[in-house]
Amino acid sequence: MSAAVIVALRVAATPEAAFTAFTRDIGTWWKSHPLFQLSRKGDGALRFDPAGPDGRLVTRFDDGKEWEIGPVRHWLPGERLAFGWRLPSFKAGQTTEVDVHFEAVGAETRVTVEHRGWDGIPQQHVARHGFELMLFQRRLGEYWRGLLQGMAAGL
Repeated sequence: MSAAVIVALRVAATPEAAFTAFTRDIGTWWKSHPLFQLSRKGDGALRFDPAGPDGRLVTRFDDGKEWEIGPVRHWLPGERLAFGWRLPSFKAGQTTEVDVHFEAVGAETRVTVEHRGWDGIPQQHVARHGFELMLFQRRLGEYWRGLLQGMAAGL
């Protein structure tokens, strides 16, 4: 996985508080977007289950069905979080990865999200809407920036 969307935003919190807001509160600040929905049913309610290094990111839809988005690969509170990102429409072997870093910068924390692996998802796939990779990644970067701003607003 080489192609990546990288978005960074400073938040008014310690790295530990930013990490907690990202993980514990993801179901609150995560907002669905028509271009980047997890499924035709929307995104459901995201959460890490269980929270911790052996967890996974899951979502629960209104009909009670649950989907595993991906396993947690790194869980270092206040430092780093990495997890797989797989849509229900992905074929076997198709996956992307989200890697989040939390770095103290004075009284703030720089939260950097790197979402990589979209070059392994064909342009014709429903998740990419036929977009050329650079355009798709630009839009995905805008989406991640908005999500981080929503997370920051709750700190």
